[in-house]
Amino acid sequence: MKTLFTSESISQGARSGTVRSPDGLLNVTLGNPMEKGIETRGPNPELLFAGAYSACYHGALVKAAKKLGTPVQNSIVRALVSLVEDDKGGSGLAVELHAQLPDIAPDQAQRIMEEAHQTCPYSKALRGQASVALMVD
Repeated sequence: MKTLFTSESISQGARSGTVRSPDGLLNVTLGNPMEKGIETRGPNPELLFAGAYSACYHGALVKAAKKLGTPVQNSIVRALVSLVEDDKGGSGLAVELHAQLPDIAPDQAQRIMEEAHQTCPYSKALRGQASVALMVD
């Protein structure tokens, strides 16, 4: 496997701490919505993951649409990422990816979404590890 590029981030303080990148482009104080009595100060890890996944999947969606002969314009991808309890008492993720593809028939939009799901690096990483639902809005 050929590495295309590598990103680095550093976490301190777990879910209520900070995440930063050595280059300074990322510097976030996290908030933990599950801590009772503590005001949420910033985004939680699931929100950061939702942003990253929606951007990555959106790129794959645009490529998939071109591949299938239906280029898209003004598309929007929305990701909902939930922290869920798994059947072993641990935790996992459940994801909903919603796409708005103006002027594309719903059945074609669904095909584009399925194709993108096969090629998106985040989708590949989650395959078999998390529930991911694809929805045309």
